[in-house]
Amino acid sequence: MKNIVVVGFGGMGSWHVEYILKSDVVKLLGIYDIKESRSEAARTRGIYAFSSLDEVLADARVDIVLIATPNDVHKEIAVKALNAGKNVISEKPVTLSSSNLQEMIDASVKSGKLFTVHQNRRWDCDYLAVKQIYESGILGYVFNIESRVHGSRGIPGDWRGKKEQGGGMMLDWGVHIIDQILMMVKGKITRLYAHFDHITNYEVDDGFKLELIFDNSLRVFLEVGTSNFVSLPRWYMQGENGTTVLNDFACEGRTVCVENWDEKDVIPVKTAAGLTKTMAPRKDDAIVTHSIPQIESDVHDFYRNVVKAVDGIQPQLITHQQLMRVMKVMEAAFKSDELGQTLTVEL
Repeated sequence: MKNIVVVGFGGMGSWHVEYILKSDVVKLLGIYDIKESRSEAARTRGIYAFSSLDEVLADARVDIVLIATPNDVHKEIAVKALNAGKNVISEKPVTLSSSNLQEMIDASVKSGKLFTVHQNRRWDCDYLAVKQIYESGILGYVFNIESRVHGSRGIPGDWRGKKEQGGGMMLDWGVHIIDQILMMVKGKITRLYAHFDHITNYEVDDGFKLELIFDNSLRVFLEVGTSNFVSLPRWYMQGENGTTVLNDFACEGRTVCVENWDEKDVIPVKTAAGLTKTMAPRKDDAIVTHSIPQIESDVHDFYRNVVKAVDGIQPQLITHQQLMRVMKVMEAAFKSDELGQTLTVEL
């Protein structure tokens, strides 16, 4: 068992505490938060509350520091912890720029201590199901993937709405859905276009649309919205032999594959102003419908991998190279939106 301290006992910090208390590989040594009310909340549950970050880093029992603070202080805490000889897990986004990230990576390499990020959406069942379908080849050549996360509550009324603290949906949710695509699709991004929304918040983006073109001509469309009172499907994937639609995080959906391309005797569809054979639905005997695979995952595997990586038994799943690539894509998206242009890239 490795001893872990959670720095930041807010929303995600509390989430981590709940899972750590059930973990078979890490033991909660305590928490640290700058707000006394949160420290007191921890004490009422019998959890030790450190009085300062220095106290955390001076404690020889601490093996891992988990950072769950607002985004703008991730780098400062991570570098200080690594320099103190602690292994570090940061919540996402890892930091606010690739230059900041490089400093964190350099500190990790210099200290010889593990540094990784909690990219927990790699364990979401909807993503794992789509990834399995994509890799199975059942759709043939896949030419279009659309990944959307829609809500209707705007940005939470805390630091997530403040630019200087790393707020906005690109850094909050974009970091997840970009990471998912980069883990699923092989090849390089050659073109990128982004548009950021400011519907309810003018300081940071409260939604965005991001188009990625890969070197095999695959088009990926990523969208996050917080003013969507009717949501589009979570995933929509098209291949030459079929289409997958997955409606939500609960993995409701289906895959439809063509059985007979050259279907005969197509019956035209009547519209209010005419007929169309092109848009006529296929007959049942010309297609095959498959259910979405139900994949079980265990988020505790993240902590298990961290411990094995610390012990040198297993490579860390979420690597420095992967983190830097996601950060570079996000930076390119910000630049594309600022310029209002499609960028030619090699990412």
